[in-house]
Amino acid sequence: MTPPIVLIADLQRYEGQTVTVRGWLYDRTDKGKLQFLKVRDGSGIAQAVAFQKELPEPIFNALRSLPQESSLIVTGIVRADQRAPGFPGGYEIGVTDAQIIQVADEYPITPKEHGIEFLMDHRHLWVRSSRQWAILRIRATIISAIRNWLDDHGYLLVDTPIITPTAGESTTELFEVKYFEDIAYLAQTGQLYNEANMMSFGKVYCFGPTFRSEKSKTRRHLTEFWMVEPEMAFFTLEDLMAMEEEFVSAIVQRVLEKNRMELSILERDTAPLERVVAPFPRISYDEAVARLNRLAAEASDPEEQAALRIEWGNDFGSPHETALAQQFDRPVFVYHYPTAVKAFYMQPVPGRPEVCRSVDLLAPEGYGEITGGSERIHDRALLEERIAQIGLNRDHYAWYLDLRRFGSVPHAGFGLGVERTVAWICGLPHIRETIPYPRMLKRTYP
Repeated sequence: MTPPIVLIADLQRYEGQTVTVRGWLYDRTDKGKLQFLKVRDGSGIAQAVAFQKELPEPIFNALRSLPQESSLIVTGIVRADQRAPGFPGGYEIGVTDAQIIQVADEYPITPKEHGIEFLMDHRHLWVRSSRQWAILRIRATIISAIRNWLDDHGYLLVDTPIITPTAGESTTELFEVKYFEDIAYLAQTGQLYNEANMMSFGKVYCFGPTFRSEKSKTRRHLTEFWMVEPEMAFFTLEDLMAMEEEFVSAIVQRVLEKNRMELSILERDTAPLERVVAPFPRISYDEAVARLNRLAAEASDPEEQAALRIEWGNDFGSPHETALAQQFDRPVFVYHYPTAVKAFYMQPVPGRPEVCRSVDLLAPEGYGEITGGSERIHDRALLEERIAQIGLNRDHYAWYLDLRRFGSVPHAGFGLGVERTVAWICGLPHIRETIPYPRMLKRTYP
């Protein structure tokens, strides 16, 4: 009888049985007559023990000299052993047969320390490491959790264009694309189109790549990243915050439920994640500025004072967001930002036109803004006024203004950046590890 082909993640279901695993050699320890092979198959890593007297000599010798990342098929008996290394661990394979598919060349990524540029140049291979494997599996869970929650709560996925005729937010951050005889741009956001879709379906979201031509080298920025953008008819800012805290809590709790093994590989302290449950604290921009200036006044280090001090009307930088988040044990909403630092389509606060009905959600542990949203201007005259104030070409937004002519309603929405969310949940020091092939200021290879 031919042994079943199984996944390493399922080995516990086959204790005492002969199975076949197909994968790659992650590592090998030579103990003479014993070879301890770490085999990975995408679902996990398991130890396969090759004993010289139990294998034909050609097979044993081939395994004994097999380089890292060679591809192979291993057949053997599944044994329970709590000391057995691997992910999930606790089970190993006593090898009874093996077939080598390809003998790899000398693998460039070794257990020694490598510089980040070397690893980025070899990103196509670096994704095979256990750390990157764990991060990208958590990323997949986050994306699945996002879509499942929205789908289960009455939101419809409606795709929006990647090539657009004009800016969604700021004309200084666009990638130009030659579009036949015209100039077009890579989308910064799907939000404007989402508002049109919202008028058809009530609650919608788009989910895809977005592009920002920001000349930024910070640990929080990519030029290409993935964003989910829900948009909801008849939502107020308060409705938006209530929805966001349930949504973000569900994402974090799903990762804790499904990816404990991956989080342990990353040595992620899960205690801060366990606290990510609704409700989240809420403070106004006014209060946030007061808190920051109070912290600056209390700081003894002049550099820290300068980093924290802020004038009303300025947007927050990373030090400000980090300091604010450190005052809470879970994500915190900051709402009612100055109109001047936000996008043209955000609804002003009644009686305070210098402030808009906007909100950012700041993650704990110094990871900064993970969502940004607002109530949208739903009055056509006010929106036209804002477009003129900003100096945008009205003709480019004629279709967007049309939405305010035919059944306009109050509405709100936000965008959540997948990569920043992955960095926060995984506890990563830099956003470059959160996506398989990051695009940064000077990085388009591989």
